[in-house]
Amino acid sequence: MSGTEKYLEAINRCIDEVILLKEPVNLYEPIKYIVSLGGKRVRPTLTLMTCDVLKKEYDQAIYASLALELFHNFSLIHDDIMDNAPLRRGKPTVHEKWDLNTGILSGDAMLILAYQLFEHYPPDLFKELAMLFSKTALEVCEGQQYDIDFETNEQVSLEDYLKMIEYKTAVLLGAAMKMGAIIAEESDQCKNDFYDFGRNLGIAFQLQDDYLDAFGDMSSFGKQIGGDIISNKKTFLYLMALQKGDQNQQMKLMELYSSTSFDPKKKVKDVLTIFNDTGVESAILQEIQHYTKKAFDHLESVPISDDDKAHFYNFGEKLMIRKD
Repeated sequence: MSGTEKYLEAINRCIDEVILLKEPVNLYEPIKYIVSLGGKRVRPTLTLMTCDVLKKEYDQAIYASLALELFHNFSLIHDDIMDNAPLRRGKPTVHEKWDLNTGILSGDAMLILAYQLFEHYPPDLFKELAMLFSKTALEVCEGQQYDIDFETNEQVSLEDYLKMIEYKTAVLLGAAMKMGAIIAEESDQCKNDFYDFGRNLGIAFQLQDDYLDAFGDMSSFGKQIGGDIISNKKTFLYLMALQKGDQNQQMKLMELYSSTSFDPKKKVKDVLTIFNDTGVESAILQEIQHYTKKAFDHLESVPISDDDKAHFYNFGEKLMIRKD
């Protein structure tokens, strides 16, 4: 069994033990549903992998890793509600399968369950893990609010956008790796090096998600292609197209993103035409490579063997070329 496979097996086994169908069923069944949709379990895998390479039994980090997975899925339920998204990982979103109120309440319960998982650790570790979790969770909320604000804010820079995705997505990957180092009881420097590796990898991960939203294959992506375009999300692609486009392309793009009366399929087609004509596909792929390299640079400072570093290098390289 490969390293990643053993982590996934442990995570899924723990999910089955922790996420139980109990009364009231309409509260817990949506939780079981969203978690059972799977995904790559990137965040909990990174927690276990970090703990493992630091010579601590990785199962010691299983509850912290699952807390991150529950928080991530909690955020997905609420994000889907805010985006009015019909699909998540190729299946109906929770609010579509049940209803809006169920989605909100089940998401709230997931957040509480996530906090409860830290109770498995002794007081000192509990305090450090919970403080990091609270800080990260609040930053994720701030990132989500920035994302919402950008939909109506005409003046959004690429720097603003990169800050938003750092908070909304990247800090959670950084926290995942730092938690593994905390449980391994490593030095503050080691914890921070792992955090910075995960944070930069997270920025690359979100940029790749933006790329796939526009240029991916729905059958493998598991989400609606062009969903960010339909929702008028000012992603890296949109902001870069404004920078690189001529005046007519800029005006057309802003018109498409300021109106809700366009036919969704035509809107996506027209925006993708502008994206293709302005060459933003290659620009975002370069940016993904840039942040992946920054992550690798931080990895060099981590006090682990070259063989152990290779696991993280392989993980980052797969992230750059993933198709879904």
